[in-house]
Amino acid sequence: MGIVSQPLRQFHLPQHRKPPQQGKTAGALPPVDSSSMMKALVLRQHQGAALGRVLVAEGLASEDRVQDTLSCQYRMPRADLSGQVANSRLLACKPAAFWLRHCAVPWMQLGRTVTLAVAHPDRFETLQRELQGDFERITPVLASEAQITALLTAHFSPALVRQASCSVPPRQSCRTLRPPRGRALLAALAVPALYLAWQAPAVIPAALSAVALLTVFLFTALKLFGLASYWHARADRISAAPAPAPPARTTYPMISILVPLYQEAEISHALLSRIRKLSYPRAQTDVILVLEEHDSVTRAALENTRLPPWIRVVEVPAHGGLTTKPRAMNYALNFCRGDIIGVWDAEDAPQTDQLNQVAQAFASAGKRTACFQGVLDYYNPGTNWISRCFTLEYASWFRIVLDGMARLGLVVPLGGTTMFVRREVLEELGGWDAHNVTEDADLGVRLYRAGYRTEMLPSTTYEEANWRPWPWIRQRSRWLKGFMVTYLVHMRQPLRLLADLGWKRFLGFQAFFLGTIGQFLFAPVLWSFWLFTLGLPHPGAESLPPQLLTLAAATLVFFEGLGLVISITAAFAMGRPWLAAWAPAMILYFPMGAIAVAKAAHELLARPYFWDKTAHGIKPAARRWHWLWRVIRARWRPASAGS
Repeated sequence: MGIVSQPLRQFHLPQHRKPPQQGKTAGALPPVDSSSMMKALVLRQHQGAALGRVLVAEGLASEDRVQDTLSCQYRMPRADLSGQVANSRLLACKPAAFWLRHCAVPWMQLGRTVTLAVAHPDRFETLQRELQGDFERITPVLASEAQITALLTAHFSPALVRQASCSVPPRQSCRTLRPPRGRALLAALAVPALYLAWQAPAVIPAALSAVALLTVFLFTALKLFGLASYWHARADRISAAPAPAPPARTTYPMISILVPLYQEAEISHALLSRIRKLSYPRAQTDVILVLEEHDSVTRAALENTRLPPWIRVVEVPAHGGLTTKPRAMNYALNFCRGDIIGVWDAEDAPQTDQLNQVAQAFASAGKRTACFQGVLDYYNPGTNWISRCFTLEYASWFRIVLDGMARLGLVVPLGGTTMFVRREVLEELGGWDAHNVTEDADLGVRLYRAGYRTEMLPSTTYEEANWRPWPWIRQRSRWLKGFMVTYLVHMRQPLRLLADLGWKRFLGFQAFFLGTIGQFLFAPVLWSFWLFTLGLPHPGAESLPPQLLTLAAATLVFFEGLGLVISITAAFAMGRPWLAAWAPAMILYFPMGAIAVAKAAHELLARPYFWDKTAHGIKPAARRWHWLWRVIRARWRPASAGS
């Protein structure tokens, strides 16, 4: 909607007139009043957005009135495409991405002249040049974005939905993993393991203990490096002179945000209220609510909600029985308008200036920095002790460990939400792996394998912490299953992975995935060493070397002590020092992960692509302690991620 700004006197118009008829040039001046135009011109100068988009996004004029204005200014007749069918032969000359990017569709052909419906007449000359070898003569007509998109969707949807399920190359996708082979391999390994346990019963406990300790060593090293990097960066910030304020922005890039929704009956209104508080220019904000075609629950929740022009709904057609968040996002990516793609979850409450920080971060970063991961936090730590421990765990991970990994140049497994990536890079990598239930961590690895890197964004998004044991276990089992799948996919060719990442990042990859999975998978073995630590008899004392028992006890104490220090540090880093008192409770919180990893291991073999949905929306019964949380929050305001 690129209206060229002209003297305001040209917009002093009668307020009521009929819109131009289809196929005829408007005979009157554009019906946009001067006060609206004045405000839009000021905003356009500040934002660098198209004037027509500013008018519509800010609610200064309807899209129909702006289309009328464009029709008059460019002397381009308007066309009504409702009820029309796309011409398959004309569309075949370019891929779907081309037409969607230009928001144009070849409508009809008369002789050698093709009538092209466009939504942005200011871009027509560029479009005409790109179609020079395909059509001999082109006559443009003006149509709305919604009508053009609907026409293109009706035609290309079957191909787009197929592509959404298999956009990632086979060797980097988990869709080529074969669970039956995994079950057969386990069965084959079980026989010699049982024989060994019968012939040399001391070998199995010793081997399990060694593997368990190795995973703890790896994860301890990762956390230790992360903590050391955090303290080093904090010391540098304290000693360094204050950084000069960044120059005021004169242009704002278009940012598209995907918000996948599924069975969200209670969260949609709260989500929209939070999104409306964003301070980023509306004309350069493109929020897409992504719904599954058969999701009547979320659709019903949104039916009575009036969406602003900069928030759209994209419905994802069913295909092949696969219903996952990454598949839905792959499909919706085709309809994004921005050069930067972000992801928020249904329960997210981003800081109001988050998109401003995203734009500034990408403007200052090099081309190899393809992604920024924001900090995730929780807005309901006051619900119960599980939500408080979950908040501490997230703060420890995103503010301490993950930040340290990014500073050290290690592979950063993305967090699934509040991640922002350059669109061209995302499309180069094939988007998200539609079959991976932790598509975020997988994308993080593929970014580094392709030579890109991720940095942390000092902006926080607040989410809803799972506060009930079984939903927590279900969510954590999905994450752990996804980590297992991601590890298996990228370790199918370990030498190639090493060549792609280099030794430092390869070892960091091993430490994260093996350490995360192993600390839960071998938790019963590790717990047994607490008996020796407390002076009680260990069941394997006769078969295990005394040195191993001593080493295991010392490692376990150091690991728990390090976790305690990181949790306390994280509590102060996020501006909630009162949560530090709950750091000792983490030792009672993590055992739920042992149940989750057992569920994950079972599903890895039986249902690898099953997406165990997390329910959102705090129930009224869970709000009984929120009055106390509000009092505490008033005293300890959460600090920004960069503090």
